Amino acid sequence: MAAHYGTCAVPARPRRPRDKAKVEAGVRIAQTYILGRLRHQTFFSLNEANAAIKLAVERINNHVMRRLSVSRKALFLNIEKPALKPLPPTQYEYAEWKLARVAPDYHIEVDNFLYSVPHTLLHEQVDVRVTSRVIEVFHRAMRVAVHQRRYQGSRADTLPEHMPSNHRFIAEWSPARFERWARSIGPNTEALIVAVLAARRHPEQAFRTCLGILKLFRGLQTARVEAVAARALAVGALTYKSVASILQNNLDRASPAAESASVLDHTNVRGPNYFH
Repeated sequence: MAAHYGTCAVPARPRRPRDKAKVEAGVRIAQTYILGRLRHQTFFSLNEANAAIKLAVERINNHVMRRLSVSRKALFLNIEKPALKPLPPTQYEYAEWKLARVAPDYHIEVDNFLYSVPHTLLHEQVDVRVTSRVIEVFHRAMRVAVHQRRYQGSRADTLPEHMPSNHRFIAEWSPARFERWARSIGPNTEALIVAVLAARRHPEQAFRTCLGILKLFRGLQTARVEAVAARALAVGALTYKSVASILQNNLDRASPAAESASVLDHTNVRGPNYFH
């Protein structure tokens, strides 16, 4: 605080009561004068009491001291005020400093809330500056992260730029987003994406597959895409390679009867009599 206001704090020496004599005397004068003048008054609000105290303080400061033949206010205006410096542009804000270790999930913990730092600082020790509004994280005297302090809501505050690329990909997508994308193409495409998401134990594991399939459909006519999706659903082709194979081999355009005949007539098919 002293550095913020460009001043210094000079403490009194231990067992040297005279170091504080003038300060204590000023406090005693103000206390006895204010309490003495207001002792018979009753106040019904803090504002009333403060207004009365302000008038009493003004009388103290304007009173001409007999030994110096000058008032305290005149001494302040003539001697102290010219030496004062302007206040800093920002108000001082109390802050606490803490040491923290970056966890494997690239977060630090402050008062039971988690704040992200760049993932490259895993397991590193960082300095944390905590105020009522902001959480600042420093590593080797360089600020690497800043967050608005949390008091409620989600426990973790994660910035996308702090995440590894694979984690960032997961955070930016959701099953609903892929379903909306597929729905904009057609019902068969939507059904295919829903089936791909449902085929995984966790939907996040299918995000890359869904993205690959939808990108595979770019530039194609809607009718062709819907036919490919219908074919993939019919044969249970729920992987990127399977859908790509349907497109590459034009299997969506072949009728089931023709495909069945071509398989039966294949020279490599031995037939059921081979096994008897």
